[in-house]
Amino acid sequence: MTDRSSSVPPLAVEAGFFRGRRIAELQQAMAGGGLTAEDLVRHAGAAIERLNPQLNAFVHVDIGAALATARERDAERAQGKARGPLHGIPVAIKDNVDTADMPTTMGAAHFLGHRPAADARCVALLREAGAIIVGKTLTHEFAYGPTGDRSVQGAARNPWRASQITGGSSAGSAGAVASGMVPVALGTDTGGSVRVPSALCGLVGFKPTHGRVSDAGVFPLSPSLEDPGVLAGCVEDAQLFMQALSAGAMAPAAASGTDGPRVAWVANAPFAIDTAAVTARVRAAAQRLAGGPLRDAPEVTRHARALQAALGAIQRAEAYEVHAERIEDQPEKFDPEVLERLRASRGVLGWEYVRALKERARLQAEFARLFQEVDVLALPTVAITAPALQQRSVAGPGSAGVRETLLGLTNPWNVLGLPAISLPAGWVDGLPVGLQLVAAAGADEALLALAASRWQPPRE
Repeated sequence: MTDRSSSVPPLAVEAGFFRGRRIAELQQAMAGGGLTAEDLVRHAGAAIERLNPQLNAFVHVDIGAALATARERDAERAQGKARGPLHGIPVAIKDNVDTADMPTTMGAAHFLGHRPAADARCVALLREAGAIIVGKTLTHEFAYGPTGDRSVQGAARNPWRASQITGGSSAGSAGAVASGMVPVALGTDTGGSVRVPSALCGLVGFKPTHGRVSDAGVFPLSPSLEDPGVLAGCVEDAQLFMQALSAGAMAPAAASGTDGPRVAWVANAPFAIDTAAVTARVRAAAQRLAGGPLRDAPEVTRHARALQAALGAIQRAEAYEVHAERIEDQPEKFDPEVLERLRASRGVLGWEYVRALKERARLQAEFARLFQEVDVLALPTVAITAPALQQRSVAGPGSAGVRETLLGLTNPWNVLGLPAISLPAGWVDGLPVGLQLVAAAGADEALLALAASRWQPPRE
């Protein structure tokens, strides 16, 4: 790959209203009377109508219901009763998260037409904070894949180059935010499913410490690994969204101290292949954030094999448990690629799963000690730029599978349950790349505050 990242390339589509607009700016305009929530929903509807046929980000849209909610939010604002940080803001919800007023299909033929009886807890919290849900976004079938091109509703397309994937499994959420259809969207992350599409689409993507946000009403892939998260255009929007998801328990924190953060660089190998142009672009972004040289973190790579073994056993065992009856009774309804992965997962033995859980606890203790010496770990979010739709291998030196390459640098932090954020780091060959920062368990607010205070957006 050649490095052509000194300036921002254009999107492949004409951006929607919300591209480059921050939530604080929208709130200020509504407070001053220059915009209403109804205006924002109409802008979202117009952008979805124009862009979704090109990008396939949304699988269900209800602008009529959203307009009715917007009028209620505008009436509340007029009475001085703003609900919270997302009051009047249109948002999108990944289609593996329950919504009582819209279908939730998991991107699977098994659930076409399925309507949940109640909202997921995270959806309820967003509504309580004033958010207006305009639609559901495409997910890789059952959220079991990082490409976003295996769904009963088709493939999501990357707004930067429509022939490429958005990444997954929060594929439609990434396309919707990156193209400006909505300012912010909900995703879920089991091995990188928020951070991977955020990196490939030039967004901020945040996965919280495991358990910080309720997963009640989220269709499970691997419950001990996954968490609801956010895809946004900037860190400040991600902070507001996470504040709403945590019912205020994750309020924005100020960056502490005057010294630069202690940033340790994690090498790609042996987690994933190393693409020189991507790594160079991301490392330069990490150095700017750190304000100086990065120390290396060989102690992380020493644990690579143990991390991958634990993750593999845990994820496969838990995923198979969720789908065992469907695999037996309705295999023909699965996408063949997803079915193949699930069938391979039944080979995990009980003792292997139990041993993996014990190994995870050991590794969590090891990394807790590491985070006494460093503030954040830095590395690429993804080792490559967005592959083409349906591409399944990465050509060239150190060739590898697309799935393993997309997830290799993100999934270690799921097995450890650590908070992690992907930040736009520039472009390579006209496509976005992401810088990933990882912090200690429970340091969600500090990680977001660090990113908000020190991240420098790629040059416009």
